[in-house]
Amino acid sequence: MSEVIMPRLSDSMEEGTIVHWLKASGEAVRRGDEIVEIETDKATVAHEADSSGVLTIVRAEGAVVPIGSPIARIDEEPGTATSPEDGAAPRPEPTAPGRPASASPVARRLAQKLGVDLAAVTGSGPNGRIVRADVEAAARPATPAPAREPEPEPLPEPVPEPEVEVVALSRARRTIAQRMAETKATVPEFTVSMAIDMAEAVSLRRQLTTLAAEAPSLNDMVVKAAALALREHPRANGAYRDGTFELHRRVNVGIAVAVPDSLLVPTVVDADRKPLTQIAAQTRALAAKARDGRLTPDEQAGGTFTVSNLGMFGVTEFTAIINRGQAGILAVGALADVPVVDAGRVTVGTRLTLTLTCDHRILYGADAAAFLARVRALLETPLALL
Repeated sequence: MSEVIMPRLSDSMEEGTIVHWLKASGEAVRRGDEIVEIETDKATVAHEADSSGVLTIVRAEGAVVPIGSPIARIDEEPGTATSPEDGAAPRPEPTAPGRPASASPVARRLAQKLGVDLAAVTGSGPNGRIVRADVEAAARPATPAPAREPEPEPLPEPVPEPEVEVVALSRARRTIAQRMAETKATVPEFTVSMAIDMAEAVSLRRQLTTLAAEAPSLNDMVVKAAALALREHPRANGAYRDGTFELHRRVNVGIAVAVPDSLLVPTVVDADRKPLTQIAAQTRALAAKARDGRLTPDEQAGGTFTVSNLGMFGVTEFTAIINRGQAGILAVGALADVPVVDAGRVTVGTRLTLTLTCDHRILYGADAAAFLARVRALLETPLALL
């Protein structure tokens, strides 16, 4: 017998919710079979059996279970043990005269439930063993009884609609709410904003579009520029923790992706070392997986900084909330044509507003301004991103 415990499926997971059992109690499972779907603080993941045998569920769907606590057990199926000396094939259970043939545990339970006499059932399994299909066939009537006309039910009394709809939060949304509240309550934050001249970046992207079907987006350029700036400004790529600074050696940029009823942040690992085209391909793939619900916990782990973009909704600028364990988050607004005074003349310029939210315990005003100025310099001379 082996226990199935609530596994740790992400680095920040403390407990999980059993969403759906893929196998039923009493059902035979094999090592590697997906047996249960578990919702973590980041995603819903299918968990596999570590051994073979008969599954017995001990925690129902919807249960919230701490990591390491049992949720099921897998017992060795009777009559399937092998000889430890010679590794021989499973031996069938002997059948005594006048007694019913051997039956699987599932078949026995189903027979008891359906009132089927196993002595009258002919088994179709190995060596005449009775399996579930045999019991179902024995319980099936020879000729179906004529359908009975249902009696008309009285119409229910109309129920007035409630004035307030109460919506239960998913585990992921509860986690987001808890962490955002913790950040706002414990992190002394401040913001700095800067307008970026994006004319050269827009021109470069237009040229790249003629060379490839899927050219890097302007947001991909922001991610790359931020990654290069983070490498030059280590504290922006760090975190304040218990009176110390944690300065990360790797630059892993998280990309905030809105999905129905949640917000996911997949991570572009080593973004400072990857070419712009690779960053573009990876962000597209990660965003697609996030929207399809296929993002794994590993693909959301290890972020050292975050970029959040609401420009596609027409938002010109906004303030984002820092993710726990990071020094800052960069909010990207919409590209806009604005009047610009150049050498005494008013012209039309293409501008993008970036807003950096900082943890004041590790980043000061001058640090934030220097980091943001470096991002601006890279975006205004975008050939440096290539």
